[in-house]
Amino acid sequence: MGNQRISTQPPVFGLLIIFPLLLLIITHSKAQLSTNFYQNSCPNVESIVQSAVKTKFQQTFVTAPATLRLFFHDCFVRGCDASVLLASPNAKAAVDSDPNCRNKVSCADILALATREVVALTGGPRYAVELGRRDGRISTRASVQHKLPHATFNLDQLNSMFSSHGLSQTDMIALSGAHTLGFSHCGQFSKRIYNFSPGKRIDPTLNSAYALQLRQMCPTRVDPRVAINMDPTTPQKFDNAYYQNLVEGKGLFSSDQVLYTDTRSRSTVQQFASSTDAFNKAFVSAITKLGRIGVLTGNNGEIRRDCNLIN
Repeated sequence: MGNQRISTQPPVFGLLIIFPLLLLIITHSKAQLSTNFYQNSCPNVESIVQSAVKTKFQQTFVTAPATLRLFFHDCFVRGCDASVLLASPNAKAAVDSDPNCRNKVSCADILALATREVVALTGGPRYAVELGRRDGRISTRASVQHKLPHATFNLDQLNSMFSSHGLSQTDMIALSGAHTLGFSHCGQFSKRIYNFSPGKRIDPTLNSAYALQLRQMCPTRVDPRVAINMDPTTPQKFDNAYYQNLVEGKGLFSSDQVLYTDTRSRSTVQQFASSTDAFNKAFVSAITKLGRIGVLTGNNGEIRRDCNLIN
């Protein structure tokens, strides 16, 4: 199938670098974010980040899914404040190499811009990015617990988690489309293909031919480094194939497939599967709303000198 490979990277859902700290003030400050926030202080910030991300992307494709996951995780854990510290792509050095920009652009904003760039580089929509976030002074490993969707979540659990951040079911389904990029390790879904229930070894919502292919790629004693593309059709392209896969029963996680099997969300999946334009518009709306979660602005937080360290 060409979807199996040995990964030297951690799983996409684990591409986080987390350091311990303490308190954070969360503000919801959409009004203080703007697309031209750095117009005077660092007018070239978008082109600088674009160039840095493109260089990193050309070196390794994993830059794309890793950046997308990192932005999502950062915003969901403590708000979009770079508390899930940025390791790659390191556009911070490129931004600070411009004397006009040094120590003026937050890591949180750089991550938001880098996310837009990897979406565009992989064929997705290019959208305006709201800027003006400041970096948080806290990151705790414990704060990640119970803050991120699990691969076994049902629709109610997904909706509950996303709605707690002001995101609708449509936003959730659109953001789930980011699974069109990246990979997972076999352990994340092995129960679906080997031990689903006492009477059914294979999850009945899983396409039977796809399940057998997954078994071939993920034998019971598989090397834990084996990585499986989350989108078996166009794994390196940001497109609506994720939803077409769901219609065919080829969602890798049960939390993916439930978006189609649950009748409350099925029509949205069908709409996105049949219309790239509908998906792109919904994704841009959703990721813009995602980028407003818990932002620090004004005098809150800091502008981090090194995205891997608190000042």
